[in-house]
Amino acid sequence: MKGYNPNQWFRILFLIQKSDTLFRLAPLMLIILVYSLGVAWIEIEYLQISEDSWLQYLPAMHSLLSFVISILMVFRTNTAYDRWWEGRKHWGALVNCSRNFALKLSSMLATDDHINRKFFRRSIPVYAFALKEHLQTKVTLFMLDDVGDEEIKPNIDITKHVPNQVAKIMFGRVNKLYEGGKISGDQLYVLNNEITAFTDICGACERIKNTPIPYSYSSFIKKFILVYVMTLPIGLVYTVGYYAAPITTFIFYVLASLELVAEEIEEPFGTDLNDLPMEKLSINIKKHVEELI
Repeated sequence: MKGYNPNQWFRILFLIQKSDTLFRLAPLMLIILVYSLGVAWIEIEYLQISEDSWLQYLPAMHSLLSFVISILMVFRTNTAYDRWWEGRKHWGALVNCSRNFALKLSSMLATDDHINRKFFRRSIPVYAFALKEHLQTKVTLFMLDDVGDEEIKPNIDITKHVPNQVAKIMFGRVNKLYEGGKISGDQLYVLNNEITAFTDICGACERIKNTPIPYSYSSFIKKFILVYVMTLPIGLVYTVGYYAAPITTFIFYVLASLELVAEEIEEPFGTDLNDLPMEKLSINIKKHVEELI
């Protein structure tokens, strides 16, 4: 995720990056420009349209459709941003749950219980990294420990649901602490709720990832934009002549850019520039947990 200062107007306005929609839409914009110029030439030089032509009614039709398409684009953008923001809230909750879990374990575990402290100091951040990799459909995993201590390096099958396995391992260790008399039943109940919160966050993120915008809705918007833009120069030439070409190209750039931005942020768990900084959040969780336990 790219960080920036929203108060730096000039830097934002004139800074163009490879991921900007202008670069991605440049080939299509060139095609639209050539197409619009061709329509303008045919109407002006070949057909020689007159003032009483039926084309005079097309701008009125596009004016009515512009209201419809603006409503659709607002709804499309808001829906995509809601998915992005919901994903950010869940990852913020994961940070808080990790801190709370570490705080409670730090108070409940004996000061000289180095084995269990080391286990949770490594396993809590592992859940964050495992969830990140799981949402990005990768199979790599941070080990619970770098060297030695085979007791706290349980087997994890990376072909299965890794976050669930990590949560199961943590709950198993908490249960052993209760059976060993190192924590009370009330403390077990409190820690169990913390581990349950991890799984709830994972399920919520999976719901966002596995429930895309309905295909028919997304397809209709793209087709609507295409038809709107392709018919726009036919009516504009009647009023503005060859200027219809750059006007149509600019309108296409605005509408298509909104659709591209919505497509990018509606999947917040990817690796694009505007996706959630899950790697950084996972590193922060690791840092905070190591400070607490």
